Amino acid sequence: MPQGRLHGALAHKIGVDILKGAYAPGETLPNEIQFSSSLEISRSAFREAIRILAAKGMVESRPKTGTRVTERKRWNILDPEVLKWMFETEPSEDFIMDLFELRLITEPAAAALAAQRRTDAHLKAMDRALIVMAEETLATEAGRQADLDFHDALIDAANNEALASLSSSIGAAVAWSTRYKQRARALDRDPVPDHRAVYEAIARSDVNDARWTMEALVRLALRDTQRSMGILK
Repeated sequence: MPQGRLHGALAHKIGVDILKGAYAPGETLPNEIQFSSSLEISRSAFREAIRILAAKGMVESRPKTGTRVTERKRWNILDPEVLKWMFETEPSEDFIMDLFELRLITEPAAAALAAQRRTDAHLKAMDRALIVMAEETLATEAGRQADLDFHDALIDAANNEALASLSSSIGAAVAWSTRYKQRARALDRDPVPDHRAVYEAIARSDVNDARWTMEALVRLALRDTQRSMGILK
């Protein structure tokens, strides 16, 4: 494996192990010599992997004490890569609720702003995404990408720079929760009408309806996810 991919793969492995609890907060990771010999990787690849994890707030390295796992509250949970790793484990109900609470805070507000500020280009992008979603369904990669495109276009339509900075995190939350809730079986309902209702509210510049239809969409997505986890019947 090329060196660049190798340190990324190692960061992924250690990151997932931390999220699974294999290394607890405060615990010292094996040193680079131990890792390098056990996994047959170069020490430079290990050091680069640790730099990646440190940038995500998951570990810190200090002279003489080694590399320790940090407290969970310091982890950048909204980093798209960390969210991906989280969904490779079995996320807790609390984590799922936290994620959907974030969506409930941000996405209805974004939809309301989009209803005020959208352009014809935004509407065309959202409509195009809805067409693909309907044709491909969320059971396919193309359908899930269209779902992500819809949410990206909506946030772009909000025309808020601060909110746009969260777009990759919100998009990752949408993408990975969508995958997760279908890991055992396909959805037993069609989510496209929920998205279409948001689109139509934005298209007619109805701020209140855009807000509430988006809130309904997120709440229904939460129920789908809870059903997939066996929390709801």
